[in-house]
Amino acid sequence: MGVNPLDVLKYNGQDNYFTLPNQSRIYYIDCKNIPSDPDFHRFGSLQFTRGWIEEIGQIHTMAIINLSITVGRWKNVEFDLKRKMLFTCNPNKGFAYNEFYIPAKNGTLDKNRQFIKSLPTDNKYLSEDYLIALDSLPENERQRLRLGNWEYDSDPATLIPFNIISDMFTNTFVDTDLKETKYIVSDIARYGSDKAVITAWSGLRLIDYIVFDVSSTVQIQNAIEAFRVKYKVNLSNILVDEDGIGGGVKDQLHCSGFVNNSRPRNKQYNNLKSECGYTLSEKANQIFIDIPITMVEREKIEQELGMLKTYQTDKDGKLQILPKNKIKDVIGRSPDWLDIFIMRMYYEVTGKGVYHIS
Repeated sequence: MGVNPLDVLKYNGQDNYFTLPNQSRIYYIDCKNIPSDPDFHRFGSLQFTRGWIEEIGQIHTMAIINLSITVGRWKNVEFDLKRKMLFTCNPNKGFAYNEFYIPAKNGTLDKNRQFIKSLPTDNKYLSEDYLIALDSLPENERQRLRLGNWEYDSDPATLIPFNIISDMFTNTFVDTDLKETKYIVSDIARYGSDKAVITAWSGLRLIDYIVFDVSSTVQIQNAIEAFRVKYKVNLSNILVDEDGIGGGVKDQLHCSGFVNNSRPRNKQYNNLKSECGYTLSEKANQIFIDIPITMVEREKIEQELGMLKTYQTDKDGKLQILPKNKIKDVIGRSPDWLDIFIMRMYYEVTGKGVYHIS
């Protein structure tokens, strides 16, 4: 007869851990997001030998990071035990996608990490009925859970399907008339601390871009001016995000400004950004990224556009999109490219997006 685990394990309900016969402890850590501790500093004093986080796709990025720091701090040297963390999850567009899937795919995964992909068919004890059930799932779910495709999103709130996002890089049918209206759309780093993205558009074709990792207002203004001259763009067709230092750039250039929380044209949305976000979901299959994009930037575009999701209706029952801070929690960075595509829709929402001019 086998040993009953309950006969050898002792559970401490107050501190939520099991004690093994050798006096080792297995702790169960609550990773829920507490408003008073958004960066999970409460994990800072913990010390563990090794760790395992189940379903990291459901865990806040900062919780994963801070729990990882706690591992390797308890008797590893004394017992010659290497610091190890095991992360498990189904394919998702969060921490595992950025830190493991994409680096493994591109051959840039850190030598201290391993990405092990497994499919349902790798489980020799899985019933045939279960595989049939997976095959009958909606396409997004089947791609993720049956085929292990990381590019698909399981969230029904997603506004742009992955195949539509991918098509943006091949939509050569989008009008290429030289008389299309030209636009410059810029997502400027808040207080200069994050990336700045400056883009040039011909109608709904993205035709040029510059990304600054760190930038000054002078650099941004010079880059916009260079695009303005190169593509002959009217000042009214230059749009910058007015948050942070963007307001100063707008004042210097005398161009148009985008205020995320300003009043929408259509009253069914809670603000202008949400209205533009929903418009982007409608126009996505008409967009063509008509310029070579590095693989790094392409992966960011695909991931961030996948984060365009409907969010809970506000107290007045108006439609809104997933807030930027919520997206940051999932992908671990500011969704600059998503902001660019949303802002481009400003000209569609306001009726100024006329492509053919005489």
